[in-house]
Formats: sequence, C-alpha cells, structure tokens
Amino acid sequence: MARLLLSKTADAVKLQHLINLQQLRCFTSSVARADDALVLKAKQQLAEIQAAGTFKVERQIITPQAASVGVLDVAQPVLNFCANNYLGLSNHPLVVEAARKALDTHGYGLSSVRFICGTQDLHKQLEARISAFHGSEDTILYPSCFDANAGLFEALLGPEDAVISDELNHASIIDGIRLCKAKRFRYKHMDMIDLEHKIMEAEDAGARLKLIATDGVFSMDGDVAPVGDIVALAHHHGAQVFTDEHCSVLGQVDIINSTLGKALGGGTGGYTTGK
Repeated sequence: MARLLLSKTADAVKLQHLINLQQLRCFTSSVARADDALVLKAKQQLAEIQAAGTFKVERQIITPQAASVGVLDVAQPVLNFCANNYLGLSNHPLVVEAARKALDTHGYGLSSVRFICGTQDLHKQLEARISAFHGSEDTILYPSCFDANAGLFEALLGPEDAVISDELNHASIIDGIRLCKAKRFRYKHMDMIDLEHKIMEAEDAGARLKLIATDGVFSMDGDVAPVGDIVALAHHHGAQVFTDEHCSVLGQVDIINSTLGKALGGGTGGYTTGK
C-alpha cells in the first residue's frame, strides 16, 4: 500500500511538473510574440519618422559649450546656433570655479530626495535669492522647469477647481494640466476676449479656484503674452495667474515657473516661485 501511494504521488509530481513546463513554454512563447510585435511597431514608427525627415541624430560634442564647438568625427570646429547659452556662462571661468568649490565642500550627489535628506544649505540659499529677485514669498527648486510644470497643477488643483490654458502653451504645461483633476478650459492664443469667456464658463461651472496658465514667451513663434492684460482680467474675475519663464508685470503674477538650464549656464534646474 505504501509503495502504491508513493508511486501515485511520484506520478502526480511528474504530471504537475509537465503542466508547469507546458505553461512556461506557453508563457515564453506569448512573451516572445509580444516582444516581436513591439519591435515591429517600433521599426515601423522609426521608418515613418525617417521618411518624414524628422528623425534626429545626436551630434556628440567633445568640447565645452560655446559659440564654436568640437563635434565627434568632424574635423573642423562647428558653429553652434541652437544652444541656450545666451550669456556665455556655460563655461565661464567664474562659474566653473564656483562649481569646483561646491564639489569640494558639498560633494557631488545626495542620493536622496529633498524631503528625506536631500536638502543642503546651498538649495535654501538659491531659493532665497530667487525669491528676492522676483519679490515672491518662497521658491522651490526642481531638476528642470519641465518638472516644475509637471508638478505644479496636480499639487494645487482638485476636481472643484479650474485651469484656463492658452491653446499654444508649451508641452510641459499641457502635460502638467493633464495630471490634475481640475476642470479644463482652453482659450484661443493670446485672445483676451476668448479668455474672459472661458473664465466666465469656469465661474458658471462653479469652480472654486480659477488658474489662468500661459507661457510668457511662446518659444515656437516668439509671441510675448500680454501678461498685464491677463492679470487685469484675473483681478476682475477673482482668478490667479501662472506664467512660465517670463513676467513683465513684476509682483502681480501669482505663480512663476522658470528654468536655470539656459542663460544661467546650467544643464539642468528649474523652480516654482510665488506669493
């Protein structure tokens, strides 16, 4: 009897092993088919991008950022018209020396987020100087202005609020708005009549907070937002104003996001500052 039980148990174990093996084969085959489909789709999309002439190849710069740079596998220096190094600070000796001193006193990285153990005195000093520059109450730094735009709307706005956005706002503003649960209204580009209509629609929808969001300068076209007119409409309707990077009406815009990665010479960095 014992031998019979052992034999049946062994047969059951073998059968289960075969079932597991078959399931593994099916799973592996399914994963392989999914991988093949993903690779095929990626290749098709890349081919379409190349055919449209929009495929971008990275040029590898082998010198410091400047008006003239060295590029890998290119014999002669190349004139650089596409950097944001407007003031020539990316490799300015004073900036390089300040960075070297900071490395000596504070190290390279923090291996932590800000609210755990990633805030140094240098962060707070920079935030204070940015606040003083804008005449604002406080500032918080981000790795980039794109991140600042992504983090703003979800933190401030809920389902009972409304965000009213220029139709040509930067992609990072649009992505940030998508992350929040506020009611969304889009007004025609720099059209103050349409903006007021959208503000009134938000009021009719019972919005608690009404935040008008606009680029200061629209980078694709160079249009400068009429921030003064926007602020006037906001005051009239009890709304708040957010601008990205540019503010021609000092002290009257509620929230400003901007970058530290362009004219100031850095490769990264952004912030949110406000009343």
